[in-house]
Amino acid sequence: MSTSAILDSRYSWTRLLITLAIATVANVGMWAVIVVMPAVEVEFGADRASASLPYTLTMIGFAVGNLVIGRLVDRFGITLALCAAALLSAISYGLAMLAPDMIWLSAAHLFLGLGTAAGFGPLIADISHWFQRRRGIAVALVASGNYLSGAIWPTALADMLAESGWRSVYATLAVVTLLVVVPLSLVLRRRIAFDAQGDSAAVSASNAARVGLTPRQLQWILGLAGIGCCVAMSMPQVHIVAYCVGLGYGPTVGAEMLSLMLLGGVVSRVISGLVADRFGGVRTLLVGSILQCIALFLYLPYDGMVSLYLVSAIFGLAQGGIVPSYALVVREYMPPEEAGTRVGFVMMMTILGMALGGWMSGWIYDVSGSYQLAFVNGIFWNGLNIAIMVLLLMRSRPARPRMQPA
Repeated sequence: MSTSAILDSRYSWTRLLITLAIATVANVGMWAVIVVMPAVEVEFGADRASASLPYTLTMIGFAVGNLVIGRLVDRFGITLALCAAALLSAISYGLAMLAPDMIWLSAAHLFLGLGTAAGFGPLIADISHWFQRRRGIAVALVASGNYLSGAIWPTALADMLAESGWRSVYATLAVVTLLVVVPLSLVLRRRIAFDAQGDSAAVSASNAARVGLTPRQLQWILGLAGIGCCVAMSMPQVHIVAYCVGLGYGPTVGAEMLSLMLLGGVVSRVISGLVADRFGGVRTLLVGSILQCIALFLYLPYDGMVSLYLVSAIFGLAQGGIVPSYALVVREYMPPEEAGTRVGFVMMMTILGMALGGWMSGWIYDVSGSYQLAFVNGIFWNGLNIAIMVLLLMRSRPARPRMQPA
């Protein structure tokens, strides 16, 4: 079967399901520290900013891993990258279990983030090669593995956290990562021939010429936009559990809100994928950014338990499609053979935004004693992302033909 015949084929959809299963397990390293943050804070007697440091270093490792592993995928394929990353994640969980202080724990999370990265940008880049007409929904579904992981695992491990502590949670995750990711990654050994993707390359070249930017210039612009949107996104996602503890609702309520938020994000990503297949990545990204900004405003006046459940659901439904849309923009404007590296870079920048925003919100809380200013800070950063997307959309429009005199 030729490469053109296998795009959007039954094999493509089977590969998508396997990839989604891997993503759901591999990405748990990104969310684990959010759930255990209150327990870690108590055990080590840390303030809120210090307790946020393991998450920040997880996201830094996650960011760098998206770029580094993305390059490995371009060169060696996804299977080798996934196996190495799963082993690194398991070792990192083990090192975190042995942590005697916050410095050790934070260092372990830096490597955990590096291993976890294989379950996000590299998987998105890989699956994008197997679809053309339905690339938007395929990328969105794989990106949803990140949110499914955050929605499923915190709730599933809540009882273990309460009874046995966070170290037992990490031991379980180390074993599950090895038993699931390594065997499934072997099924993805088949690679696609980039020279058969002539149509995709031609469309990307045409789009890039119309917008008037080189791939490198567009890559950096998208990276800056990604930082803006994800500083905003990180405030509810990273601090919702701690926010609920501070309001007196307890960590269980916060974990449920996080799960609700991330499940809403899954729905949002699926809908955004369908929309992107029709209207393109730039428009989809702009709509998602505007909706996220509106949702952040809703956190300012409402802090009751019921209202927070509702606002968290709205926030999840608003922002879920933003990050996968960046990958679609990369594929729409850049060469397919560079997908792993280019997508990895843009994902790296969005994750650095999450890391910066996660730490920044904790610091603002320590200084002000409230999360209100942290929400306002997120709204301002969100505005940067919206401005860049509007500019890119305006440059992408075909030039109107000039009227010639009769």
